Amino acid sequence: MQTKPLLGLAEANQIMEAAQAEAQKHGWNVAIALVDDGGHLLAFTRLDGASPASAYIAIEKARTSALGRRESKAYEDMINGGRTAFLSVPLQGTLEGAVPVVVDGQVVGAVGVSGVKSEQDAQVARMGAQSVAT
Repeated sequence: MQTKPLLGLAEANQIMEAAQAEAQKHGWNVAIALVDDGGHLLAFTRLDGASPASAYIAIEKARTSALGRRESKAYEDMINGGRTAFLSVPLQGTLEGAVPVVVDGQVVGAVGVSGVKSEQDAQVARMGAQSVAT
């Protein structure tokens, strides 16, 4: 029997607080989504001034990262590198801005962010994910 770590409410709150603090430090109005390792939404917030579309995009980026067990940017890079067949994969958030949450070497979820430049979205997501990563 295998065992794996799981995100609980305490960890979800810690991740969301760290990501939100990073966004607010820079004045970035973003949506932040946290999903479990199966891509199911655990926590979500849309900061004041963030676009309604950013809510959908943040969740889909997080799902893509969790299910793929890698940063969502990897998929954007593949597509931009000419592997356009990857567009047929049923993932909606193939843009930079989501990172997996890794605990004890296992992906336990992912943080997705949308609302500013892609690299800034990723910066916010990384701060959240790193707040519990081991």
